[in-house]
Amino acid sequence: MNLIRSEWTKLRSVRSTWIAALSAVAAGVALSVLGATDLLSAKASDLPAGWDPTSTSLKGFLFAQLIIGMLGALSVTPEFATGMVGTSMVFVPSRSRLLAAKAAVVAAIGLTVGLVTTVLSFTVVQLMLKSAGLPAAGLADPGVAGALVGAALYLTLIALVGLAVGTLARSATTSLAVLVGGLLLVPALGPNLPGVLGDLFGRLWPITAGQSAYTVVPVDGTVAPATGLVLLALAAAVVSLASHAVFRRRDV
Repeated sequence: MNLIRSEWTKLRSVRSTWIAALSAVAAGVALSVLGATDLLSAKASDLPAGWDPTSTSLKGFLFAQLIIGMLGALSVTPEFATGMVGTSMVFVPSRSRLLAAKAAVVAAIGLTVGLVTTVLSFTVVQLMLKSAGLPAAGLADPGVAGALVGAALYLTLIALVGLAVGTLARSATTSLAVLVGGLLLVPALGPNLPGVLGDLFGRLWPITAGQSAYTVVPVDGTVAPATGLVLLALAAAVVSLASHAVFRRRDV
């Protein structure tokens, strides 16, 4: 517990943590609102089949996830850049315990930021839809509460992926490049690959699959919400285990 408290003190005393957290919330809400603005002039009859007001209200996750991923990476990369990670290991010789404490703190911050981003985005966009006379979702509607929980867990797992990437890369710049590729480029370009490869990227790439966790209305060609969250959790676990193995064996 003392080690977790120490890691929390480190993160909360660094300005970048608060900037990233607030930026994730602001970007998530703002882009969700911006995405819904185009719909306000439409009629209910004009909405596409399979209209999902819940997932529509979370469109801002596209950019918020990148910021939360970098929040995770920035929990460790500055220590490598300044050499302070060596000091940390003097006081905590067990590298496994040190990394586990960082993961616990990052998960807690990621969950908090994820919950705030999810609740604000959902609430604001649903109010906009109602004021425009369009179908809106409520917490009591089937599947909505589960989708919002899935959304918060999705962002939490992205934060842990960011921590693992930061541990492997030891550089904020390299971490950003890897996260941009994994979170944005592969989901956008992978499904365009020919044949089975495109289908696999479109359905089973962990980020794409994980995004189904915050849908209520099923989308053709995607996995079930629970399956998507499990695939993302497995990917986060694999990357985290790899970072743990490298961190234990690599000279600092």
